Amino acid sequence: MSELRAPAAGLTAPPALPAGARVVDLAWNELTELPASVTGLTALEELRLDGNRLRSLPDLSGLAALRELHLDGNALTAFPACPPGLESLFLYGNAVEAIPDRLPPGLRHLAVGGNRLSAVPGAVWELTRLESLNLAENALTSIPPAVARLTRLRMLDLGHNRLTALPPELGELPLTDYLYASDNGLTEVPDTLGRLDRLGYLNLTGNRLTRLPATIGRMASLVELRLYDNQLTELPGSIGGLTRLRELHLRGNRLTALPASVGELAELRTLDLRDNHLRAVPAELAKLDRLSHLDLRNNRLRDLPERLPYVDKLDLRWNKLDGDPPVLRELAARGCVILR
Repeated sequence: MSELRAPAAGLTAPPALPAGARVVDLAWNELTELPASVTGLTALEELRLDGNRLRSLPDLSGLAALRELHLDGNALTAFPACPPGLESLFLYGNAVEAIPDRLPPGLRHLAVGGNRLSAVPGAVWELTRLESLNLAENALTSIPPAVARLTRLRMLDLGHNRLTALPPELGELPLTDYLYASDNGLTEVPDTLGRLDRLGYLNLTGNRLTRLPATIGRMASLVELRLYDNQLTELPGSIGGLTRLRELHLRGNRLTALPASVGELAELRTLDLRDNHLRAVPAELAKLDRLSHLDLRNNRLRDLPERLPYVDKLDLRWNKLDGDPPVLRELAARGCVILR
């Protein structure tokens, strides 16, 4: 494969580009304009321009062989004119205000996070070959039901927007890798989220959630669930259905108790309960044989159950425990690091 990779130390002049180049990497070279010869590279399949100072681009729609276009971290204000065969477009961290109504129909990966988008045109929801979609760090206020048309989508990032609700149709997506909806204004999530039974990672941190739907217990493939900095006062008993869960992050909520079903989370390694209102922890925690980190900082604990899991680290700071519970001596004897 003919390939040109420019040194990432700043170019003093545009490089000579071989006519048959299939990969051109000009990332991190402080370019303010694209070398004119690029538009004539008819064999070009991959173009990397990340981390430059580009404010505009020439029309690239004539590059019929181009499949990947990397433009993260520039200063582009307009969406680039792309060839119809493009499969991956990475435009994160620019200043684009709108997505055009016509897009390459074969796009599989589209990243337009970190721009100035306030809406997403219907053309995005017609990209039925999309596998990953990043819309994070914009000013979006809603996601339409048409999102359900993305029948191959594995990864969706909606974090750091202005969303107050998620459409029930999200539950129809075939998501497997992750769903980010952190740092929005969500007060609830739809029951249909429970249909995402192949999803591995769910992040709903930094919202205003006061409850979780009972259907969350059906998300049987979840490995990591992040819910910190919400307003949850309780967890549904169905949480015990997440039998593959390894990390559960609940810091910064208003939990006063945990359901006994947390003892069914047999694969759990990390349980973060810092900054809640817990007055007790259930004895069923002792069943979590694989738990290694238990963070109980800044709760309202006065006592502990007779048994706790044999964790590597237990953080109890900023509680007001009465006396010296025997369970702590037992854990210390097994090598547990206990912070009080």
